[in-house]
Amino acid sequence: MTDPRPEDAPGGQDALRSRILAAATALLNREGRDALTTRTVAAAAGVQAPTLYRLFGDKQGLLDAAAQHGFETYLRDKENRDTAAPGTDPADELRAGWDLQVGFGLSHPAIYALMASAPGPGQPSPAEVAGREHLRRKIRALARAGRLRVSEERAALLFHAGCRGLVLTLLSLPPAERDPELSALARESALAGILTAGVPAANPGPVAAAVQLRAHLPQTTRLSPGERALMDEWLARLAATPQSSGPEDAPA
Repeated sequence: MTDPRPEDAPGGQDALRSRILAAATALLNREGRDALTTRTVAAAAGVQAPTLYRLFGDKQGLLDAAAQHGFETYLRDKENRDTAAPGTDPADELRAGWDLQVGFGLSHPAIYALMASAPGPGQPSPAEVAGREHLRRKIRALARAGRLRVSEERAALLFHAGCRGLVLTLLSLPPAERDPELSALARESALAGILTAGVPAANPGPVAAAVQLRAHLPQTTRLSPGERALMDEWLARLAATPQSSGPEDAPA
């Protein structure tokens, strides 16, 4: 088979890259990670192996790109169908995000395994980075509404760890042994650890107040960049204060 630089065909490199990633994602979903080789992907996409190396560098680059493509396609399709109505409680948005992640992991186990694996400590996969950024946006909405009892960073890490651990635990079990209620129980447990008791709390205490103010800081125009940076440092320190029983937890 000849391969006269398909990048020069109609649609160019972007179209070719999309075609290869669609073929790789289909192979992952159908046959798992072990089936994903440069040879099988090239054959499925109708190109030669040198084209893959030109576009993705090596097999790991292809795996990372395929995982990110699969996750972002799923995320885009789901959010297009399930767009939240104005005024939706941001906590419900976070619940929907958890359910979306679990649904994706259970229906695309090979892609999720690629997302969850990392080349080394502190080196998350590109798909993992995209998933964390999606979560951070939802966490920021809760912070702005005064609903967080811990810092945004801590809330995001706790929620991410809980959801990821749940998916990997369920995937380790035979489908018949997966408790259908376990996800909701784990989700609400994670939410209880990061949310204030009220909607929003009437008297949230210094930690939640610092978290909320910090979330609004990027929109503040009356401070200089230096003042904003200093304020962010102070608020971050307050937001990281160990949470004790605050006013919202006190007896009536």
